[in-house]
Amino acid sequence: MMKRDLAIIKDLERFRVMSRNDIADIHFGHLKNPITNANIVLKRLARDGQIEVGTDFRPYVYFPHGSKMKRNSTKIPHYLELVNVYKQLKKYAEPKVFTVEVRYEKGLCEPDIFTIFKGTPFYIELQRNTYSQAVMDKKIKRYESLYYSGTIEKEPWQKARKVFPYIIMISDTRYEIKSDVLRVFQVPSIHDFMRSVAGEKREVRREQPRVISKRLV
Repeated sequence: MMKRDLAIIKDLERFRVMSRNDIADIHFGHLKNPITNANIVLKRLARDGQIEVGTDFRPYVYFPHGSKMKRNSTKIPHYLELVNVYKQLKKYAEPKVFTVEVRYEKGLCEPDIFTIFKGTPFYIELQRNTYSQAVMDKKIKRYESLYYSGTIEKEPWQKARKVFPYIIMISDTRYEIKSDVLRVFQVPSIHDFMRSVAGEKREVRREQPRVISKRLV
C-alpha cells in the first residue's frame, strides 16, 4: 500500500468521516487534477475493502473500514466541519497535534478538538447551533473543572511550565463568558481568529496560555 493510501486511512480514522473534496484538498491538492486523482484512489481503496463509502451525500463521504457510524447520520455534517477547521489551520501552519473529540473523566468538558498550533495548545469548540446562556455557562464550568482537576498538567505535551490551552469558540453567536482562569476567543471561523490576532499585531505564540494555578474553586 502506498504511503499516501496509509495517510488517507489514518485521516479517516482521526476525523471519523471525510468528503471526497476534503481528501482531494488535503492529499491531492498539489496535483493538477486533485479531484480526478482522488476519485481514482478512493475507488480503489473502497473496492479493496480498505475504506467504506457513503452515497447519501454529494460529494460522497468516506469512512474508515469497520466504522459503525450510520451512513446518513446527522452527526456527519458536524464531523465534516471539524475537517474544515483543520483545513483552515493548515493554510497558516501544519498543526503539530490535531485530535478530534477529546474525552476526559465524567463531568469534565468534551472539546471538539485539541490542537497544538504554532507551538500553542488550543481547544476548539464548534458551535453552529444557538445555545442558551445557561447551557454555555455549564460548558464553561466543565472547562473550569478540567482546569482545576490536575488532568492537563499530566499531558505528554506539557513542558516544565504547565499551561492550560486557549479555547477558540467558533460560533456566529456571541455569548457572555465569564471566567477567572480561562482565555476564550469567540470567532465565526479560524480565518477570523487569525485576522483578529494579526490585527492586534502579535503572533499566536507570543501570548502564552495561562499558567495553571493550584487555587481551588
